[in-house]
Amino acid sequence: MELLTAILLGVVLSAICGMRVFVPPLFLSIAVQFGILDVAESFAWLSRPEATVALGVATFLEVSAYYVPWLDNFLDALATPLAIIAGTLVSASLFFDIPLIADQSPTVGWVLAAVAGGGTAALIQLLTVAVRAVSTGLTGGFGNFIVATFEAIAALFFALLAIVLPVVATTLLIALAIMLAVLLQRNYRRFRNRNKDASKAGAESA
Repeated sequence: MELLTAILLGVVLSAICGMRVFVPPLFLSIAVQFGILDVAESFAWLSRPEATVALGVATFLEVSAYYVPWLDNFLDALATPLAIIAGTLVSASLFFDIPLIADQSPTVGWVLAAVAGGGTAALIQLLTVAVRAVSTGLTGGFGNFIVATFEAIAALFFALLAIVLPVVATTLLIALAIMLAVLLQRNYRRFRNRNKDASKAGAESA
């Protein structure tokens, strides 16, 4: 069960990197400082106060930037590769502390971290990018304020829940991903139909 819990924790925290890149490393750093979690020796720098401060500042800047119309879409382009890297590193910091994984070749651990961590981060990031793109198309970018607020709250909530109850966090995150996918599909159809109607009206007036 400890093995499963550790893996789920790494995967969920990595997935949250797809919402906000710096939130999971920040919470991980805080948890390590308070002795709640352990990470691999090569990631011991997370326990340093200066690391927590730096991650806190980065988190504040990232969260704030997403409230600037159109800048959020530009940040998505930068955040996608960063989310994958962050997800891989976050999962690796936890996976390499698991004896069953640590006793294997480092390549095995990094491949697992890249697939499970980086992969889930990429999946959630692409989902949020799609949601923001639809929101931009429907509201001209001004509705993205709601999207940004939801993402920030969800990232903070799931990061805390993952540390306390990783199994519950995993279940709720999967449910959220499914809900967002369904919502995205419905709104995308609405956006596409509206564009078709606008094109048709323009052609008739011409």
